[in-house]
Amino acid sequence: MELENDTRISEFLLLGFSEKPELQPFLFGLFLSLYLVTIFGNLLIILVFSSDSHLHTPMYFFLANLSFVDICFTSTTIPKLLVNIQTQRKVITYKSCIMQMYFFILFIGLDNFLLTVMAYDRFMAICHPLHYTVIMNPRLCALLVLVSWIISALHSLLESLMVLQLSFCTALEIPHFFCELNQMIQLACSDTFLNDLVMYCATVLLVGAPLAGVLYSYSKILSSIRGISSAQGKHKAFSTCASHLSVVSLFYCTGLGVYLSSDAPQSSHSSAAASVMYTVVTPMLNPFIYSLRNKDIKEALTVFFRGKP
Repeated sequence: MELENDTRISEFLLLGFSEKPELQPFLFGLFLSLYLVTIFGNLLIILVFSSDSHLHTPMYFFLANLSFVDICFTSTTIPKLLVNIQTQRKVITYKSCIMQMYFFILFIGLDNFLLTVMAYDRFMAICHPLHYTVIMNPRLCALLVLVSWIISALHSLLESLMVLQLSFCTALEIPHFFCELNQMIQLACSDTFLNDLVMYCATVLLVGAPLAGVLYSYSKILSSIRGISSAQGKHKAFSTCASHLSVVSLFYCTGLGVYLSSDAPQSSHSSAAASVMYTVVTPMLNPFIYSLRNKDIKEALTVFFRGKP
């Protein structure tokens, strides 16, 4: 069966943000700066992890993978946005739109799973410290990352293939700065019942279940911390997961906020602006949150830039 369908279109228009000419240089400079900071910050985490043997632990292994995914995540949308702003053209071809949607779903799914795996790692470290090194061995860590990639890739492939079966007759304007799944489904002029069903089921299974795992892990972590007698011991235990808890809160709160606000009546520009929080700002802030709140990262960064005394 051929993948081509009766779309009768070859391109979409990404409405993006404000069309005022005087704002275009500002928008270009803003998103270029955010993108470069995101790339530099996350790449630095990867380089520090690779160069410092003290960081070769499960927690930092997962963090390095998260940084790599965040680089890919932002690179899926921001370069195309910058090109559109610079050239003053909002066009994206049909094939490019499907590819962008595929990789966006893939990497946001990986973000979701990696944050869940990192919560499990902190749960094992604090609640079962005596068995931690045995259970969280390199083989299991690599397997958890591999499974996250496989599930995310299969889900993204399923959603993309189902969109390929839709027909797009009119209203080719996407009220966003990238090809977002829900917006694509809403533009279709053919029946989208199966697409909606798969999308909602995937949200429950692939977002709800990991979120429940994160909440369960931290409920057990907080219970274990309360059982520690000394204040110093409580502070040390909580400090090991404070950075991750901050990143998790930022990721889910911004994503949930955008999802809930998408049902409210608002302009396409404001909807796109709200999505910037979890597509651009969150990946940019992740390395800073870990660097500022983590003693090991601070020391590794000092050695990386200054060298050993």
